[in-house]
Amino acid sequence: MAEFRLPKNSRIRNKGETHKSETNGKVKNFKVYRYDPDSGANPRYDNFEIDLEECGPMVLDALIKMKSEQDASLTFRRSCREGICGSCSMNIDGKNGLACTTAIEDIKGDVRITPLPHMEVIKDLVPDFTHFYAQYASIKPWLQTVTPEPSDKERLQSPEDREKLDGLYECILCACCSTSCPSYWWNSDKFLGPAILLQAYRWLADSRDEMTGERLDELEDPFRLYRCHTIMNCANACPKGLSPAKAIAETKKMVAERQI
Repeated sequence: MAEFRLPKNSRIRNKGETHKSETNGKVKNFKVYRYDPDSGANPRYDNFEIDLEECGPMVLDALIKMKSEQDASLTFRRSCREGICGSCSMNIDGKNGLACTTAIEDIKGDVRITPLPHMEVIKDLVPDFTHFYAQYASIKPWLQTVTPEPSDKERLQSPEDREKLDGLYECILCACCSTSCPSYWWNSDKFLGPAILLQAYRWLADSRDEMTGERLDELEDPFRLYRCHTIMNCANACPKGLSPAKAIAETKKMVAERQI
């Protein structure tokens, strides 16, 4: 039987610190993944006791309170706090999501927070998105045309054609879907993953784009596209309620139809 284990320096062995709440209100315990590559120490879980009566309703509110009042070295990304930027994506209670839109009250018992799975960790809850963004750039995510640009108006699109982009343009590149996909875990060097393939289909579905054939040529590959096995983890994980699996299926359909 095959056995898969983390590298020795990635295993959680160290006993974490406990940060007690200074008040006696409704206290909830958060177990937060901590890793500092500069220290040379293995990762650990720190326990933070948070008084919910003195904290906002979302997991991000608790993280901000931890950093502001208990441990200033705690590191995570955040920006909009409105589920728009995708910065605060992480794994919360075993599910990928956005800390700013995940309500604390929806989680029973202790709240365990870790970085997005199967990505290199820069520090604490901050994963390295370098490869993810390089994959995004590889699909040329902008409008490509060969006909001259109209001199007196924009490139127009009918309401019906514009409607085809619904469920695609809303993607915020938080990577929750890609990092919930086993195919991406094992083949991220070649498989583009749900998020990038959804973004790729966004341009394939755009009636104004004139490079459909070239885009499909780039995607038609046993790994880049066809490593998706439609297990739907991506749709379940998406905090915006999108379906990358549907976009991937539509892309496969376009590839098949042009061969008939």
